[in-house]
Amino acid sequence: MKALDIEAVQAFVLVADLTSFTRAAEAMGSTQSAISLKIKRLESGLGKRLLERTPRLVRLSAEGAAFLGSARNLVAAHQSAIGSFAAERRRLVVGISHHLVGPDLADVLKRMAATDPSLVIELRIDTSRVMLAGYDAGELDAAIVLRIDKRRGDGELLMEEPFGWMGAPDFHHTPGEPLRLAAQSAPCSVRAAAIAALDGAGIPWTEAFTGGGVATIGAAISAGLAIGALIRRVAPAGSIDLGPRLGLPKLQDAEVMLHSSLTDARARSALRILGAAFRAGAG
Repeated sequence: MKALDIEAVQAFVLVADLTSFTRAAEAMGSTQSAISLKIKRLESGLGKRLLERTPRLVRLSAEGAAFLGSARNLVAAHQSAIGSFAAERRRLVVGISHHLVGPDLADVLKRMAATDPSLVIELRIDTSRVMLAGYDAGELDAAIVLRIDKRRGDGELLMEEPFGWMGAPDFHHTPGEPLRLAAQSAPCSVRAAAIAALDGAGIPWTEAFTGGGVATIGAAISAGLAIGALIRRVAPAGSIDLGPRLGLPKLQDAEVMLHSSLTDARARSALRILGAAFRAGAG
Protein backbone atom coordinates (compact mmCIF):
# COMPACT_ATOMS: atom_id res chain seq x y z
CA MET A 1 0.00 0.00 0.00
CA LYS A 2 1.66 3.21 -1.19
CA ALA A 3 -0.35 5.64 0.95
CA LEU A 4 -2.93 5.39 3.70
CA ASP A 5 -6.32 7.02 3.33
CA ILE A 6 -6.38 9.36 6.32
CA GLU A 7 -10.20 9.28 6.54
CA ALA A 8 -10.10 5.49 6.59
CA VAL A 9 -7.51 5.55 9.36
CA GLN A 10 -9.62 8.05 11.32
CA ALA A 11 -12.68 5.83 10.83
CA PHE A 12 -10.72 2.85 12.18
CA VAL A 13 -9.62 4.81 15.27
CA LEU A 14 -13.20 5.94 15.95
CA VAL A 15 -14.63 2.44 15.55
CA ALA A 16 -11.94 1.13 17.91
CA ASP A 17 -12.67 3.84 20.48
CA LEU A 18 -16.46 3.82 20.23
CA THR A 19 -16.71 0.03 19.61
CA SER A 20 -19.41 0.73 17.05
CA PHE A 21 -19.59 1.40 13.31
CA THR A 22 -22.82 3.33 13.92
CA ARG A 23 -21.24 5.66 16.50
CA ALA A 24 -18.18 6.19 14.29
CA ALA A 25 -20.45 7.12 11.40
CA GLU A 26 -22.29 9.63 13.61
CA ALA A 27 -18.99 11.15 14.69
CA MET A 28 -17.79 11.54 11.10
CA GLY A 29 -21.14 12.70 9.74
CA SER A 30 -21.22 9.67 7.45
CA THR A 31 -23.09 6.38 7.16
CA GLN A 32 -22.37 2.98 8.64
CA SER A 33 -21.96 1.42 5.19
CA ALA A 34 -19.49 4.12 4.13
CA ILE A 35 -17.42 3.62 7.28
CA SER A 36 -17.44 -0.13 6.79
CA LEU A 37 -16.27 0.26 3.19
CA LYS A 38 -13.42 2.60 4.18
CA ILE A 39 -12.14 0.15 6.76
CA LYS A 40 -12.45 -2.82 4.41
CA ARG A 41 -10.33 -0.94 1.85
CA LEU A 42 -7.82 -0.06 4.57
CA GLU A 43 -7.62 -3.69 5.63
CA SER A 44 -7.22 -4.75 2.00
CA GLY A 45 -4.41 -2.26 1.43
CA LEU A 46 -2.59 -3.30 4.60
CA GLY A 47 -3.23 -6.97 4.02
CA LYS A 48 -4.33 -7.27 7.65
CA ARG A 49 -7.68 -7.80 9.37
CA LEU A 50 -7.97 -4.95 11.85
CA LEU A 51 -11.40 -5.57 13.36
CA GLU A 52 -13.37 -8.63 14.39
CA ARG A 53 -17.05 -8.13 13.63
CA THR A 54 -20.00 -9.99 15.11
CA PRO A 55 -23.70 -8.98 15.13
CA ARG A 56 -23.37 -7.61 18.68
CA LEU A 57 -19.69 -6.82 19.08
CA VAL A 58 -16.85 -4.99 17.36
CA ARG A 59 -13.37 -5.53 18.73
CA LEU A 60 -9.78 -5.18 17.65
CA SER A 61 -7.94 -8.10 16.14
CA ALA A 62 -4.35 -8.71 17.20
CA GLU A 63 -3.19 -6.81 14.10
CA GLY A 64 -5.66 -4.01 14.83
CA ALA A 65 -4.39 -3.62 18.39
CA ALA A 66 -0.82 -3.43 17.06
CA PHE A 67 -1.83 -0.81 14.47
CA LEU A 68 -3.98 1.38 16.75
CA GLY A 69 -1.18 3.40 18.36
CA SER A 70 0.41 4.27 15.03
CA ALA A 71 -3.03 5.06 13.60
CA ARG A 72 -3.70 7.51 16.44
CA ASN A 73 -0.35 9.20 15.84
CA LEU A 74 -1.09 9.52 12.12
CA VAL A 75 -4.51 11.08 12.71
CA ALA A 76 -3.06 13.45 15.32
CA ALA A 77 -0.23 14.50 12.98
CA HIS A 78 -2.73 15.11 10.18
CA GLN A 79 -4.93 17.24 12.42
CA SER A 80 -1.90 19.16 13.67
CA ALA A 81 -0.79 19.86 10.10
CA ILE A 82 -4.23 21.17 9.17
CA GLY A 83 -4.37 23.22 12.36
CA SER A 84 -1.12 24.98 11.55
CA PHE A 85 -3.02 27.11 9.01
CA ALA A 86 -5.72 28.12 11.43
CA ALA A 87 -5.85 31.84 12.10
CA GLU A 88 -6.94 31.33 15.68
CA ARG A 89 -7.79 28.59 18.11
CA ARG A 90 -11.48 27.73 18.31
CA ARG A 91 -13.11 27.85 21.74
CA LEU A 92 -16.16 25.68 22.34
CA VAL A 93 -18.13 26.34 25.53
CA VAL A 94 -20.15 23.30 26.49
CA GLY A 95 -22.43 22.81 29.48
CA ILE A 96 -23.23 19.31 30.75
CA SER A 97 -25.70 18.29 33.41
CA HIS A 98 -23.88 16.86 36.41
CA HIS A 99 -26.33 13.93 36.31
CA LEU A 100 -24.52 12.83 33.12
CA VAL A 101 -20.91 13.22 34.22
CA GLY A 102 -19.30 9.92 35.10
CA PRO A 103 -15.89 8.28 34.92
CA ASP A 104 -16.10 8.12 31.12
CA LEU A 105 -15.85 11.94 30.79
CA ALA A 106 -12.07 11.71 30.38
CA ASP A 107 -12.51 9.38 27.39
CA VAL A 108 -15.08 11.74 25.86
CA LEU A 109 -12.71 14.72 26.11
CA LYS A 110 -9.80 12.65 24.80
CA ARG A 111 -11.73 11.72 21.68
CA MET A 112 -12.66 15.35 21.02
CA ALA A 113 -9.06 16.52 21.49
CA ALA A 114 -7.75 13.82 19.16
CA THR A 115 -10.13 14.98 16.44
CA ASP A 116 -9.21 18.66 16.72
CA PRO A 117 -6.08 19.33 18.86
CA SER A 118 -6.38 23.11 18.44
CA LEU A 119 -9.91 23.16 19.82
CA VAL A 120 -10.14 24.79 23.25
CA ILE A 121 -12.94 23.19 25.25
CA GLU A 122 -14.47 25.14 28.11
CA LEU A 123 -16.61 22.76 30.12
CA ARG A 124 -19.23 23.85 32.62
CA ILE A 125 -21.08 21.39 34.83
CA ASP A 126 -24.24 22.14 36.80
CA THR A 127 -27.90 21.17 36.93
CA SER A 128 -29.82 20.73 33.70
CA ARG A 129 -31.88 23.83 34.53
CA VAL A 130 -28.79 26.00 34.98
CA MET A 131 -27.12 24.65 31.83
CA LEU A 132 -30.24 25.14 29.72
CA ALA A 133 -30.70 28.67 31.05
CA GLY A 134 -27.06 29.40 30.19
CA TYR A 135 -27.57 28.11 26.67
CA ASP A 136 -30.73 30.18 26.20
CA ALA A 137 -28.86 33.26 27.44
CA GLY A 138 -26.12 32.75 24.86
CA GLU A 139 -23.47 31.84 27.43
CA LEU A 140 -22.96 28.33 26.04
CA ASP A 141 -22.32 27.07 22.52
CA ALA A 142 -23.95 23.76 23.40
CA ALA A 143 -25.64 22.06 26.33
CA ILE A 144 -26.16 18.37 27.07
CA VAL A 145 -28.97 18.07 29.59
CA LEU A 146 -31.83 15.94 30.81
CA ARG A 147 -35.10 16.93 29.16
CA ILE A 148 -36.99 19.04 31.67
CA ASP A 149 -39.80 20.62 29.66
CA LYS A 150 -41.55 18.03 27.47
CA ARG A 151 -43.20 20.90 25.59
CA ARG A 152 -39.88 22.27 24.40
CA GLY A 153 -39.38 21.30 20.76
CA ASP A 154 -35.74 22.14 20.11
CA GLY A 155 -32.72 19.98 20.77
CA GLU A 156 -31.49 16.62 19.49
CA LEU A 157 -32.31 13.46 21.39
CA LEU A 158 -28.95 11.79 22.01
CA MET A 159 -30.18 8.76 23.93
CA GLU A 160 -32.33 7.53 26.77
CA GLU A 161 -30.54 6.65 30.00
CA PRO A 162 -32.00 4.26 32.62
CA PHE A 163 -32.22 5.41 36.22
CA GLY A 164 -31.86 3.03 39.13
CA TRP A 165 -32.18 3.11 42.90
CA MET A 166 -28.43 2.79 43.36
CA GLY A 167 -26.90 1.66 46.63
CA ALA A 168 -24.06 -0.31 48.14
CA PRO A 169 -24.58 -4.10 47.96
CA ASP A 170 -24.50 -4.30 51.76
CA PHE A 171 -26.97 -1.42 52.26
CA HIS A 172 -29.35 -2.40 55.04
CA HIS A 173 -32.93 -1.26 55.24
CA THR A 174 -35.14 -2.31 58.11
CA PRO A 175 -38.70 -3.02 56.93
CA GLY A 176 -41.17 -0.53 58.34
CA GLU A 177 -38.59 2.23 58.75
CA PRO A 178 -38.37 5.18 56.31
CA LEU A 179 -36.07 4.55 53.37
CA ARG A 180 -32.84 6.52 53.71
CA LEU A 181 -32.47 8.66 50.60
CA ALA A 182 -29.49 10.60 49.21
CA ALA A 183 -30.52 13.39 46.83
CA GLN A 184 -29.44 16.67 45.33
CA SER A 185 -30.55 19.84 47.03
CA ALA A 186 -33.74 21.42 45.64
CA PRO A 187 -34.63 22.39 43.01
CA CYS A 188 -33.61 19.28 41.10
CA SER A 189 -35.78 17.44 38.56
CA VAL A 190 -34.30 14.04 39.45
CA ARG A 191 -34.84 14.65 43.16
CA ALA A 192 -38.45 15.67 42.49
CA ALA A 193 -39.06 12.59 40.31
CA ALA A 194 -37.58 10.23 42.90
CA ILE A 195 -39.64 11.70 45.74
CA ALA A 196 -42.81 11.67 43.62
CA ALA A 197 -42.23 8.00 42.77
CA LEU A 198 -41.80 7.03 46.42
CA ASP A 199 -44.78 9.10 47.55
CA GLY A 200 -46.90 7.68 44.75
CA ALA A 201 -46.05 4.14 45.84
CA GLY A 202 -46.78 4.98 49.47
CA ILE A 203 -43.18 4.29 50.56
CA PRO A 204 -42.05 6.37 53.55
CA TRP A 205 -38.63 7.96 53.15
CA THR A 206 -36.25 10.28 54.95
CA GLU A 207 -33.55 12.48 53.53
CA ALA A 208 -30.37 11.02 54.99
CA PHE A 209 -27.93 12.97 52.81
CA THR A 210 -28.11 16.10 50.65
CA GLY A 211 -25.38 16.56 48.05
CA GLY A 212 -24.23 19.19 45.63
CA GLY A 213 -23.45 16.90 42.71
CA VAL A 214 -23.42 13.32 41.53
CA ALA A 215 -19.95 12.74 42.99
CA THR A 216 -21.13 13.60 46.51
CA ILE A 217 -24.27 11.50 46.12
CA GLY A 218 -22.07 8.65 44.92
CA ALA A 219 -19.84 8.99 47.97
CA ALA A 220 -22.84 8.71 50.30
CA ILE A 221 -24.04 5.65 48.38
CA SER A 222 -20.63 3.97 48.53
CA ALA A 223 -20.47 4.67 52.26
CA GLY A 224 -23.77 2.85 52.75
CA LEU A 225 -25.49 5.95 54.19
CA ALA A 226 -28.43 5.89 51.78
CA ILE A 227 -29.60 4.98 48.30
CA GLY A 228 -30.01 7.47 45.48
CA ALA A 229 -31.74 7.82 42.13
CA LEU A 230 -28.87 7.90 39.64
CA ILE A 231 -28.27 7.07 36.01
CA ARG A 232 -26.64 3.67 36.21
CA ARG A 233 -23.72 4.66 33.96
CA VAL A 234 -22.54 7.36 36.38
CA ALA A 235 -23.25 5.47 39.61
CA PRO A 236 -20.21 4.71 41.78
CA ALA A 237 -18.25 1.56 41.05
CA GLY A 238 -19.57 -1.44 42.94
CA SER A 239 -23.05 0.00 43.50
CA ILE A 240 -26.13 -1.92 42.34
CA ASP A 241 -29.77 -1.16 41.61
CA LEU A 242 -31.56 -2.02 44.86
CA GLY A 243 -35.01 -1.21 43.49
CA PRO A 244 -36.09 -4.82 42.84
CA ARG A 245 -34.74 -6.04 46.20
CA LEU A 246 -36.49 -3.30 48.16
CA GLY A 247 -39.69 -3.30 46.09
CA LEU A 248 -39.25 0.28 44.90
CA PRO A 249 -41.15 1.79 41.96
CA LYS A 250 -39.43 1.80 38.56
CA LEU A 251 -38.00 5.17 37.63
CA GLN A 252 -38.66 6.64 34.21
CA ASP A 253 -35.75 6.67 31.78
CA ALA A 254 -34.10 10.05 31.21
CA GLU A 255 -34.07 11.68 27.79
CA VAL A 256 -30.65 13.21 27.15
CA MET A 257 -30.80 16.21 24.83
CA LEU A 258 -28.12 18.10 22.92
CA HIS A 259 -28.92 21.78 22.39
CA SER A 260 -26.79 23.76 19.95
CA SER A 261 -27.33 26.25 17.16
CA LEU A 262 -23.74 26.23 15.87
CA THR A 263 -23.45 25.95 12.11
CA ASP A 264 -19.71 26.12 11.31
CA ALA A 265 -18.26 22.81 10.14
CA ARG A 266 -15.51 22.68 12.75
CA ALA A 267 -17.86 23.09 15.71
CA ARG A 268 -20.43 20.70 14.28
CA SER A 269 -17.71 18.08 13.81
CA ALA A 270 -16.67 18.42 17.45
CA LEU A 271 -20.28 18.14 18.60
CA ARG A 272 -20.79 15.02 16.49
CA ILE A 273 -17.80 13.46 18.24
CA LEU A 274 -19.21 14.56 21.60
CA GLY A 275 -22.64 13.10 20.91
CA ALA A 276 -21.26 9.83 19.57
CA ALA A 277 -18.94 9.46 22.56
CA PHE A 278 -21.83 9.97 24.98
CA ARG A 279 -23.92 7.39 23.13
CA ALA A 280 -21.02 4.94 23.18
CA GLY A 281 -20.61 5.42 26.92
CA ALA A 282 -24.31 4.76 27.42
CA GLY A 283 -24.10 1.57 25.40
